[in-house]
Amino acid sequence: PSPRTCQPNGANEEALRCEIEELKQKDLALDQEIAQLLSEGYNLEELEKHISLLHEYNDIKDAGQMLLGKLAVIRGVTTKQLYPEYDLELSD
Repeated sequence: PSPRTCQPNGANEEALRCEIEELKQKDLALDQEIAQLLSEGYNLEELEKHISLLHEYNDIKDAGQMLLGKLAVIRGVTTKQLYPEYDLELSD
């Protein structure tokens, strides 16, 4: 379920109540999503490990892209031109 957008009437107290309600709805939605994943056989430790590995992968990929960019500048070519030399796909 998507949380509704609050339209506070200008009063700070009402705006805070509205924000609290939105946060409660988000919390409920996340609890439901976790329950769904658990019912599909996932466990929290496994999901946390996958998230951690994805972060590590993205950090390594970013470093590789940075190095390719610097090498391209040194050689006076585009990074796209370097991909075949290193057996990389453009989708990498």
